[in-house]
Amino acid sequence: MNRDDLQELARIRLNEAKLLLDGSAYDGAYYLAGYAVECAIKSCLARKTRQYDFPDRETVVKSYTHNLEQLLDLAGLRQRLADAPPGLKRNWNIVQDWNEAARYERKSPKDAQDLYGAVADRDHGVLAWLQRYW
Repeated sequence: MNRDDLQELARIRLNEAKLLLDGSAYDGAYYLAGYAVECAIKSCLARKTRQYDFPDRETVVKSYTHNLEQLLDLAGLRQRLADAPPGLKRNWNIVQDWNEAARYERKSPKDAQDLYGAVADRDHGVLAWLQRYW
């Protein structure tokens, strides 16, 4: 899997989340919106990998996670988030609570709509922000 694949998957997962949200399938919409962010951050991380360089083992091992906070740090985006506008920070505060265990959880319509909105917002959405660095 390469950077382009991760970018495409981020877009696909967000589109799937929207379809599920529109169909009142809130659990799946929540889950996939979070995965869109995970793929986008991993694309940012992949951008840091130089062709023909052997990656640092610790970074590689740590990148095999679903933890968005850890991935954000690995991608070197923590300071950029700290410097971001308040709207983006509010959206990140919603997104950061997502984790892969959501696949086993029930989510309310509000939870799903809030997460989708935080990811997809055109002005201060997490995906739009991450796209600047992938």
